[in-house]
This record gives sequence, structure tokens and C-alpha cells, in this order.
Amino acid sequence: MDISQYLEVFIDESKEHLQMCNEQLLELEKNPDNLEIVNVIFRSAHTLKGMSATMGYEDLASLTHQMENVLDGIRNNKIKVTSQILDIVFKAVDYLEEMIFSIAEGGTGKKDVSDVVTLLKKIEDGENLEINSDSPKQDDNKQVSPIKTKSDYDEFELTVLNQSKEQGFNIYEISITLRQDCVLKAARVFMIFEVLEQVGEVIKTTPSVDMLEEENFDHSFKVSFISMESSDELKGRVMKVSEVETVDIETISLESLAHQVINEEVAPTVELETEEVSKEPVQKEKDVEKVAPAKQNNVNNKTIRVSIERLDILMNLFEELVIDRGRLEQISRELTHSDLSETVERMSRISGDLQSIILNMRMVPVDTVFNRFPRMVRQLARDLNKKIDLQIVGAETELDRTVIDEIGDPLVHLIRNAMDHGIETPEVRKASGKPEEGTLILKAYHSGNHVFIEIQDNGAGINRDKVIEKARKQGIISESEIDSLTDKQVFDLILSSGFSTADKISDVSGRGVGLDVVKSTIESLGGSISIDSIEGKGSTFLIQLPLTLSIISVLLVELGDEKYAIPLSSIIETAIIKKEEILSAHNQKVIDFRNKVIPLVFLEDFFEVPSEEHDSEYVSVVIVKKGEKAAGFVVDSFIGQQEVVLKSLGNYLSSVFAISGATILGDGQVALIVDCNALIK
Repeated sequence: MDISQYLEVFIDESKEHLQMCNEQLLELEKNPDNLEIVNVIFRSAHTLKGMSATMGYEDLASLTHQMENVLDGIRNNKIKVTSQILDIVFKAVDYLEEMIFSIAEGGTGKKDVSDVVTLLKKIEDGENLEINSDSPKQDDNKQVSPIKTKSDYDEFELTVLNQSKEQGFNIYEISITLRQDCVLKAARVFMIFEVLEQVGEVIKTTPSVDMLEEENFDHSFKVSFISMESSDELKGRVMKVSEVETVDIETISLESLAHQVINEEVAPTVELETEEVSKEPVQKEKDVEKVAPAKQNNVNNKTIRVSIERLDILMNLFEELVIDRGRLEQISRELTHSDLSETVERMSRISGDLQSIILNMRMVPVDTVFNRFPRMVRQLARDLNKKIDLQIVGAETELDRTVIDEIGDPLVHLIRNAMDHGIETPEVRKASGKPEEGTLILKAYHSGNHVFIEIQDNGAGINRDKVIEKARKQGIISESEIDSLTDKQVFDLILSSGFSTADKISDVSGRGVGLDVVKSTIESLGGSISIDSIEGKGSTFLIQLPLTLSIISVLLVELGDEKYAIPLSSIIETAIIKKEEILSAHNQKVIDFRNKVIPLVFLEDFFEVPSEEHDSEYVSVVIVKKGEKAAGFVVDSFIGQQEVVLKSLGNYLSSVFAISGATILGDGQVALIVDCNALIK
């Protein structure tokens, strides 16, 4: 069977399960006695192990299996949750993530994970850990067998076992150990299966059959088996196979299987509300109710995975539809035919609804970016010896997928910066009369056609004098400019290239990649970043992003016979001024607009648009902004506001200055979209 067709689904689902593990491990650290959290992690790990084995990624399956053993020990109260244990499990999850990303990039997914596996085995064996008094103590001189715990059955396997028991079959768990000098382990396993299947049926093996065939196990394995034969007869049959050292057979009762159904909650649907469950104590019912809502939501929210490329194709087809719609509207106006006009009007409404649906399909919650930060903050806080409480607000806020893909790295840098430079150590905070634990708030919300993301901390804030001194030394500002700078302008200086107020370079931030990279990335997405801070109280970094990069609101303007589009997000206002109000200063045409000197950019001259001399004494000006700076774009006339689809100019024209793309208008004409940020110096 060709499994390559399932690779993309495997990668996506693996990332989701690993993210679930990360989130729930953080919750487990806060609530170490909550076994329901452990069950959630165990189920994710178990599913990931099965998928990895099916896809043939044995390193992934093997590491996940070892992690699963530790989780099984925790939920069976044989291993006590500590920060040290969670650190090792987190490291295992990190390795799994690296292997998944390797596969996503076309790699083999192989990695040397022996260090983590060794640590996980030590945890499983109880070395140097606190073990509950009711768990059996191991003799240091004895070899620890890796098959001491009960096997874990999924819903299908439990159903088969229950039905077999009802039909009179015996259910056995057979633990088999091969001799240490056994060479062909896979061949011995095959011979054991041959012997067993003569008198019964193998339901499950631990490790999996694939791992046994590839000899990916030590010398012990377990077989869940149903048969009419007695345990003694089975033991005698297996012992006849050469190089088998020991055979331990345990009979499984129907009651223990029913108990596992209740406690494990393996099934993905709410099938626990049976008569058997109702006979259990009330506490069990409460435990079931905690899980039921989440499971019910999973059942109701039916989804399919669609690649972003398909949505791009759909959007391109819709753009063609918009062009034809515009042409039909023009023909309808010319012919003045009532039936045609009515049909075109209806089609326009339907296509408008279709546009909204396509845009919503591309929208993704920022949670897909935010969910990586709790784990990162936990680790960084430990590295920096700081206590930090991360609060996430508005994770359900949606952004276009193309924006989501680009915003992750800037947010990582800003959060690391806030933790390293902003929030103080517990000792310093205590001396300042603050709580020892600092607060870092990550907030997202909609406003108009934009999404705002705030990174707010209650740390030391920004020292104005320190910033000014550093900027002066680096030549970013002159002595004469210092007194005229507002606080906001001073804070914006830290976004300058190579600027840093750090007294010493650390591994966390200040490594030569300054906040200027963050700023340029955000501006390349059509967004902006601003900073607000109160010294001693904390800082807030505010990022403004367009809701989507594919559909933007523009002001259409005319330059000669050509049409250009200026994004509304950059426009302050439009104005019509007299030519005599245009002044010259430092070889630059300027105007005095609302008591502020604004430089003018004559777009006709800049884009070399052929045009005739205008006799009018007035000129049309579009006032645009870039942060605190502003400029006036001189155009021939305003056409009006319109929502347009942003199209790339392609690889051959990717470096055209001051043009960010193009759009196709309703009448089929192409209008270039002006990059305002590039024209404002």
C-alpha cells in the first residue's frame, strides 16, 4: 500500500498531537495530581505512536512508546510527577517535534534519541525517583523487566476481548523473554506466533508486530491471546520454541476489562453512558462528565483539511468571476434591459457572499501561533531564574493564513525581549515592592479591518535617558534633536537597526538581531508596530496587522491615462489644494498642512506616466502616513474607494520599487498598488 498520499495528513495530525502534549504537560506541572490530564497526554502519545508505526517512522514510534511507558506509570500511581521528570518528557516532545519537522522538510525523520530514551527508562524503572509506597520495590541486583504493567487496549480490542470472554474463551497476557544471546529474534517471534495461532488468536502485541518484525525490542515482549487451551498447555507449547528463556501467563478477567473501559476512557465518542457505568460510584460519573463535553464537541465539529494552494486557486477563479461580473454590469447599464439588470444584480449579491466565504475559509485563529509560547516562556523563565505568569487573551481572533505564517518569529522575538530586558528577577521585583512573579500578557483583538496584537509586561519599562544616550552614541540622533523628541519617538528608537540597551549580550536576546528585524517583517505584511512604556511599571508593544493580505481596501486614483491604487490603511485623508500653496524647502516640494510641513511626491513624475499639462490651479493630494511620518501624493484625480484583490507581479517584477502588487478592476483594467512605506523617507 502506498502511504505517501497520507504524509501531509500525518504531519498535520502529528503536530496537533505534539501541541496537545505540550499544553497538557504545562497543565500537569500546575496540577500534578490530576490524572485526567495524564490520560489526555497518554491518548495523544498513543495515537502518535500508532500513526508513526503505520507510516514506517520507527524512531518516532519507539521514542513515543518509551514516553508512553512513563505516562502509564504516572497514571497508575507508580511514578510521582516532578519538574525533573517533566523536563525529560518535554525534551522527548522536543525531539519528536524535530523529527516531525524533518519529515515535513523531506527528511527521513531519524534522530539519535538514545540520551532521552535512557532517561525515560530510568524513570520507568524508578531510579532516583520518588516511588509511591504501594508500588513494588525493585531489587538493584535483578534485571528489571520492561513488561510489568497491564497492556492498554483500544475500543475495538476491548470489544473483541469482551465478546470472546462471553463465548467461553480464556483471555491471557503472555509475557515472553528470549535468551540474551538470541541472534534471530524476529524469527523466534514468528515461530512463537505459529505455535500460538494453532490453538487460538493473537489480539495484540507489545511492542507492535511491526516493531517485533524489525527486532526493535530488547528481549521481552507481551502477547494478548484468546484460546480454549489452559495456561499450562500454552506455556508448554511456547517453551518448546528454542531460545525462549521464560514464559509468564496471566489470565485476564472480564471485570478487569470493564474496569479499564471506565478508567482508560479510550473511546473517542461518548459511549461510557451504559448500564455498567451507571453502577459505578458517583465519583466515576463525575470524571466521565469532565471529558464528555470535549468529546461531544469533537463529534459535532466535522472538518476536512484543505491545502492553502487549493484555496489560492479558488481565490484566483473568483477574481476571474469578478472581472466578468464587472463586464456584465457595464453591459447591463448600456442595454438598460430590466431582466438582465435584475439577474446581474442578483449575481453581484451572490458573488459578494461567495467572496466572504472564501475569505473566511482562509482565516485561521492566532491560537495556532500563540500555543507555542507557554512552553517557551516556561523554559526561558527557568533559564533566566525569573518567575513569569503568561496570560493569553483573544487566542480565537482570526487572521489570514498568509499573515499567520509570517507573524510567529516577530512575536517570539518580542516575548524573549520582554522576558530578558523587561521583567526583573524576583529579588529586584521584591526590592521594588512588586510581586516576585512578573506578568506577561499576550492579547489579540479585532478593530475595523485590522487585527491588533499586544505584548504587555509589568517589568522595569524603558529608561528614556538610557535609550537617548545609546542612540546618540550610535549616531542615530544628534544632540540638537534630543530635547524635541517625545516619549513615543524615543521608544521608537529601539526599533532602529542594531540598537540594543542591553548591558551584556545574552543567549536570549541582544545577539545582533535587533527589533528592527521585527519592525521590517511587520511592515512587509502591511502592518505597523508602536511602543508605549512607563519606567518602573512596564511596557506594551502594539502590532497592527491587516485582516487579510488577499483583499484590501484602496483609493483608486488617476495619473494620466493610468489608474493606481493606494491602500486605505496608509491614508490619513485626501485634500485639494491650490498650486500656490506648494512651497520649496531643501530642494523638496512641501505644503503646510494642518500646521505641519509635509513633503510632496508627484506620482506622475515618479512613475514616469505620460500626461498633458493641467491648466487647473488646484491639485489633488492624498496624505499618507508611515508611523509618525507623513507625505502627500499628488495625483490627477480621485476615482473612489474600492475593495480589490491583491495580486503579485510575479518573479520577473518582484523587485519593482514602490509597487507592492496589482489588481484587476471590474472593467478588466489593471491597476498597480502603491507601496506607501517605500515612498516615505
